[in-house]
Amino acid sequence: METTSSTPSSVTPPWDVFPQKTLDSIDIAVLVLYFVFVLAVGLWSMWKTQRSTVKGYFLAGGQMVWWPVGASLFASNVGSGHFIGLAGSGAASGIAATAYEWNGMFCVLVLAWLFLPIYIAAGVTTMPEYLQKRFGGKRIQMFLAILYLFIYIFTKISVDMYAGALFIQQALHWDLYIAVVCLLAITAVYTVAGGLAAVIYTDALQTLIMLIGAVTLMVFSFVEVGGLEGLQTKYFDAIPSTRKENSSCGLPREDAFHIFRDPVNSDLPWPGVLVGMTIPSLWYWCTDQVIVQRSLAAKNLSHAKGGSLMTSYLKILPLFMMVMPGMISRILFPDLVACADAEICRKICGNPSGCSDIAYPKLVIELLPVGLRGLMMSVMIAALMSSLTSIFNSASTIFTMDLWKHFRPRCSEWELMIVGRVFVLLLTVVSILWIPLVQAGQGGQLFIYIQSISSYLQPPVAMVFILGCFWKRANEKGAFWGLVIGLLLGVIRLVLDFIYPEPQCGETDLRPGVVKYMHYLYFSMVLAAISTLTVLVVSMLTEPPSEEMISRLTWFTRGDLPVKKDLAVSPSPDAAKGVCEAERPALQIDISIASENSSNDNKLMFSDRL
Repeated sequence: METTSSTPSSVTPPWDVFPQKTLDSIDIAVLVLYFVFVLAVGLWSMWKTQRSTVKGYFLAGGQMVWWPVGASLFASNVGSGHFIGLAGSGAASGIAATAYEWNGMFCVLVLAWLFLPIYIAAGVTTMPEYLQKRFGGKRIQMFLAILYLFIYIFTKISVDMYAGALFIQQALHWDLYIAVVCLLAITAVYTVAGGLAAVIYTDALQTLIMLIGAVTLMVFSFVEVGGLEGLQTKYFDAIPSTRKENSSCGLPREDAFHIFRDPVNSDLPWPGVLVGMTIPSLWYWCTDQVIVQRSLAAKNLSHAKGGSLMTSYLKILPLFMMVMPGMISRILFPDLVACADAEICRKICGNPSGCSDIAYPKLVIELLPVGLRGLMMSVMIAALMSSLTSIFNSASTIFTMDLWKHFRPRCSEWELMIVGRVFVLLLTVVSILWIPLVQAGQGGQLFIYIQSISSYLQPPVAMVFILGCFWKRANEKGAFWGLVIGLLLGVIRLVLDFIYPEPQCGETDLRPGVVKYMHYLYFSMVLAAISTLTVLVVSMLTEPPSEEMISRLTWFTRGDLPVKKDLAVSPSPDAAKGVCEAERPALQIDISIASENSSNDNKLMFSDRL
């Protein structure tokens, strides 16, 4: 994304959004102290935990108590994309984007109370591995492993990079590439060196810093605007001075303070918010590797539930920490944040679609005093790093356990550790190469862009997981065809969205009806229904799954005793594919590695008191 730092003489307001304000020496000292602190915590956690085993590296040894798990869940979820994106959505359209956060409050509890007992009984490290055990065969596992890596690299990493880069480039005038390469280097060092334990402990530290910094800025913002009453009255007057007359361009939405909006004509229709939003949200919180991996690292189910409850409480905060400050930024800088003319927007932030995404960086630079500015910079870097470390660690887990082990089934544990670390480095390189494409991307509303992509790709996967966990009759053929048909429809809609982008304000809408009239949240509902129907019909028309594919793998069978032959026979390289070789009795709480010397030694077993 290009920025213009020169001020056009023809325009009266100063369009250089961020005058040449760079960090003072105190701010730089705060930043340096922060990085030293983070590296110290990362190194301490490396020595504290076992890293030489697959369990130690990928699941933090299964020894985490509830509070680092809860903090890590929150930090993994709230990246710099959230700060930039939610504040931008608040500035552009009001508080409705909060619905995504409050939806997550419910879904993270569903994970701990309904899904985790099944995953623990099944003894899995990755989500595609669960589906492989539940349905058998390899095609679903491979299909999903590749899809997950695709979603991580091209949506999560790219969005966080764009957001972090926007902040650093516009607020500090550092060279974008130097800043991002330094960030990625530090991030990759402790992800590669320390595994999940380093990630979880540094996440706990960064959650604390994020909360302190964001709450401080929130207080400054509300003081500036005169509290909540000031926000409610002044928001509707935050209109840019240059806009097209006789049009709604640049005007605040009348329903800005409503979360539930008109079901037909609004930007977030309420039936879509209640149902269509919940489906991708269930995928994210209950079946996404990044989130589930943190919960599986907990000592036992009680600690995992405690972590989920803590995250659920923390999810109340984004409305006050991000969305409302974004709205305040529009009140304070209406000509910049709420620009309504494509040419002027291009001059301000290089994006003709609108500049609402600069709302948060603008507040940081203008409102915060010296020292606090450095702290807030640390918060944005913390948000970017915690998201990236989470994605790097989880993507390397999926690559090693699902793809590498498929091609080299007899590889040693040492080889898996090396491959996991090398893959993190590879992801780092891909991320740096991806930056120019992110810069060129049109993030008119970054948060909404990422949610629409989620609504096209995630519902089929969510429905296959839900049916696999809660319907014993679901089989491999049903799940596979449900995924294929659902994802095919999702990709078609995704491509149509890219071919026919939303017209800018004041332009006529020439998009085809399916794109124009079918909101992405409604599409999510239709997609989920089609995928569910496909799984149901194909499963009923084909043979039922065998006993091994149901025992300890669904909600109703999670308490089954392990099959006797698994207890009697000693594990060997030829043990049944994908099934844990040496299950322990169900009454024992234990998270350990099955027979470290066998070729299948890297499958994890979790038995839990249920």
